[in-house]
Amino acid sequence: MTIDVLAIGAHPDDVELGCGGTLLRLGQAGRVTAVLSLTRGEAGTLGTTEQRQVEAQAGAERLGAREFVMLDCGDGGLRRDQSSEDALISELRRLRPRVVLGPPGFDRHPDHERAHRLVRDCCYYAGLGKRTGPGGEPHRPSLVLWYMLHDPVAPTLVVDVTPIWDQKLAAIAAHRSQFPAAPGNGIAPPEDAPFTRASSRLFWDAIEGRARHFGLMIGVERGEAFVCDRPLAVDDLVLLAPRAPEEGGR
Repeated sequence: MTIDVLAIGAHPDDVELGCGGTLLRLGQAGRVTAVLSLTRGEAGTLGTTEQRQVEAQAGAERLGAREFVMLDCGDGGLRRDQSSEDALISELRRLRPRVVLGPPGFDRHPDHERAHRLVRDCCYYAGLGKRTGPGGEPHRPSLVLWYMLHDPVAPTLVVDVTPIWDQKLAAIAAHRSQFPAAPGNGIAPPEDAPFTRASSRLFWDAIEGRARHFGLMIGVERGEAFVCDRPLAVDDLVLLAPRAPEEGGR
């Protein structure tokens, strides 16, 4: 199998939050995408592991992903051991993505930082012919980009997700146990349910505000930010400036 873009999250809802709009736009452009969660979300305060698996599958489908994969690298203490590396390398060699979208290297959730290192390492190891164990022929993605979750970053590039914003929200809302305040869910958590940031309306408002902040940076309504660790090759500089320059103002 050959996938154009593989989006990887530490937890079942990370991809929808961090780069869901970008995946939707890629799908509209005819690109084949897949979603992979490194954990089953079993340490989440809300919801059960079984609920989260069903919700994650639904979220990936709403993003238009060709395939959804859930590994078991340990939520709430994500492992970067040999078995975890082998599991991810095996999927990279099977799916053979040209581009990988992965979690940020600096973030308030330790799992996200551990996932970043695991993805970075495995994208390299997957291309080593003498790295034995994982099945499939060696394969190394041509490009790895890191999306943003909690902590802000200075982006290398921003993708305009304005046209598909409602679809991105619908994909996030598929994770009903985690985002009861999402538009369209209308779910009231039980009165005795523990409070989480993700279950609050303020968290949902922050998703909108962040998208508008990054959109403003490129002159659109909403954007998703990415960081790249290395220079990007460009053949035509004009392609980097598809919009007319702003006239007047500041």
